[in-house]
Amino acid sequence: MEESTLLFIVSAPSGAGKTSLCKKVVKLVPNLCFSISSTTRPPRKHEKNGIDYYFVSPDEFTKMVNENQLVEWTNIYSNYYGTAKATVEECRNQNKDVIFDIDHVGAQRLKKIYDDSITIFILPPSYEELAERLIQRGTDSEDVIKMRLNKAKNEMEQSDWYQYRIVNDNFDEAVKHLQEIITAERSKKK
Repeated sequence: MEESTLLFIVSAPSGAGKTSLCKKVVKLVPNLCFSISSTTRPPRKHEKNGIDYYFVSPDEFTKMVNENQLVEWTNIYSNYYGTAKATVEECRNQNKDVIFDIDHVGAQRLKKIYDDSITIFILPPSYEELAERLIQRGTDSEDVIKMRLNKAKNEMEQSDWYQYRIVNDNFDEAVKHLQEIITAERSKKK
């Protein structure tokens, strides 16, 4: 079963819209499973445990790492994020393709493990637009926004590593492009 499923790794700087794109595409594309990451960061107002993330304590996360339960994990802005092996296996055992919403470090780690996975990078229309999105989101302090923007520069410089790049200047168009990539890769697999 696992050999017949595809893995789509989607990365982007914070605020570029990768999570929204992934979640929309999962609703539109049959047999596509969203890989929910575990994190030690507290939930934002609109986020729900088991839907947006699995929110765990630092001790729980450390236990997952020590027990080799994670395919990949990283520390971002003093919080841990990781992908549980069980999450990936559950999707694949249902014969569903998996879409990951993870940062560049996690993407590189997953690609080493699943070398046939498809990598996609979501770019904002511009650095200025990204800054505006982060401010408008209203979830981070000015210092955190500055950190996210500094990290975004580095992440955008890494976008050539990805097989596909989508500029999210129009959400509906970006969703359409992501769907087209999934359809094309499924056609190749057949």
